[in-house]
Amino acid sequence: MALDADTFRQITETIDRFVRDRLIPAEAQVDEDNAIPTDIISEMRDLGLFGLSIPEEYGGLGLTMSEEVELTFRLGRASPAFRSLIGTNNGIGSQGILLDGTDQQKQKWLPRLASGEIIGSFALTEPDSGSDAASISLSAQPDGPDFILNGTKRYITNAPIAGLFTVMARSDSTLQGAKGITAFLVEADTPGLSVGPPDRKMGQRGAKTADVIFQDCRVPTSAIIGGIAGRGFATAMKVLDRGRLHISAVCVGAAERLLNDALTFAMTRRQFGAPIAEFQLIQAMLADSRTELYAAKSMVTDAARRRDAGEAVSLEASCCKLFCSEMVGRIADRAVQIHGGAGYMSDYPVERFYRDVRLFRLYEGTSQIQQLVIARNMIRKHQDEL
Repeated sequence: MALDADTFRQITETIDRFVRDRLIPAEAQVDEDNAIPTDIISEMRDLGLFGLSIPEEYGGLGLTMSEEVELTFRLGRASPAFRSLIGTNNGIGSQGILLDGTDQQKQKWLPRLASGEIIGSFALTEPDSGSDAASISLSAQPDGPDFILNGTKRYITNAPIAGLFTVMARSDSTLQGAKGITAFLVEADTPGLSVGPPDRKMGQRGAKTADVIFQDCRVPTSAIIGGIAGRGFATAMKVLDRGRLHISAVCVGAAERLLNDALTFAMTRRQFGAPIAEFQLIQAMLADSRTELYAAKSMVTDAARRRDAGEAVSLEASCCKLFCSEMVGRIADRAVQIHGGAGYMSDYPVERFYRDVRLFRLYEGTSQIQQLVIARNMIRKHQDEL
């Protein structure tokens, strides 16, 4: 259920202040230390940011998709590392439980995720399984009332700090592809589970990723999401639909920040006796960026409303993810270009954002995977109409 207008306005104003007064001033420190300050994490908990999408009955805010993207537009204006910390609890770390979990699993985990008591993480990608998600090989062998997990997951967001992993594993080796994949809820302190050293990444410092290794890791049958084996891939795909809209909204927020920084610089930087904003080629880059940003924001807003109305939005979510992630990359490039040599220096935020936004075209489905999803949905719809 959507919040009343006054309550939602108060929340957005609070988030705007938090981003402006706390997150943006801390960006340089986060990038330097590769860590988010503990006091900011505590404030995030107090503001309820870990439970934006989790229903009120489990201690969250219970935002609709439309409300969530509106807040994400705002959070996206600060370093993506901040959003990454809370993103798994609101998205891929909780939605599998919310959508397909048993009542017992929901009662046990969702309140703890909503409060930020624990961090959730989604373990799908493997060393030999990225875009081809259905080819995962991490095994889950039945052993009496339990399953024994063996294998490695790679590039797992928030793995070094996670308390709960949603793990996709192959529970039936006789079945190929998406069949035979089961989703397990595995606590971080389970014997046989270990986390590798944090990855050294191009950007998004402060947002930790790492390998997650399973060596004879025993989990009970009750850890299967929904209690039924073989439905893990379907759960993963449902989770990614919402996640792609969320990431698209993050891209819009980052693009708004980049464009604002570029415009501010262009209006104050003087060359040939005038602000460079008066030069037509600079104006062309600003205008192209503003146009693309408007289109992206409109797409995300429309898709979110459709999802709230109960429509299937797999096609629209992939359209948003494709366009918005490519859009923010182009705007980041123009922002650096407008800054000139200064844009290549770490003293200016556009240099960091240029590195940070490159990831959006890769995770939760590369741009090329989104193209395949879009085209296949179009073909399927056309065939159904014949």
